[in-house]
Amino acid sequence: MKIITMTMVLVCSLGATSLRAATGAELYAEHCTKCHGEDGKGGTKMGEKVGLKSDLSDAKAQEKMKDEDIVKVIREGVKEKETGKKRMKAYDDLSEGDLKQLVSYVRSLKK
Repeated sequence: MKIITMTMVLVCSLGATSLRAATGAELYAEHCTKCHGEDGKGGTKMGEKVGLKSDLSDAKAQEKMKDEDIVKVIREGVKEKETGKKRMKAYDDLSEGDLKQLVSYVRSLKK
């Protein structure tokens, strides 16, 4: 009986940890740092390769962006207007909660 109880506790605890929502910092680290860098300035090799022009830490640039604009870019990605070439991957699989966390974290990069 003890073995069954211990097994159930272990199984339940494993399931609970996998359901934990990711923080904005974790989501940013997983999906954004490769191009935007840890500080949001974009000075990475990949950022330079795709011609990244945005500095997420720039207070003036952040003032111009609404939260909805950031969500749209994350969900739909970015393409060059002239060529249609993809400059940023779309992350349309993120939940509303993930998007809120990510936008909040991007806002925290403002200097």
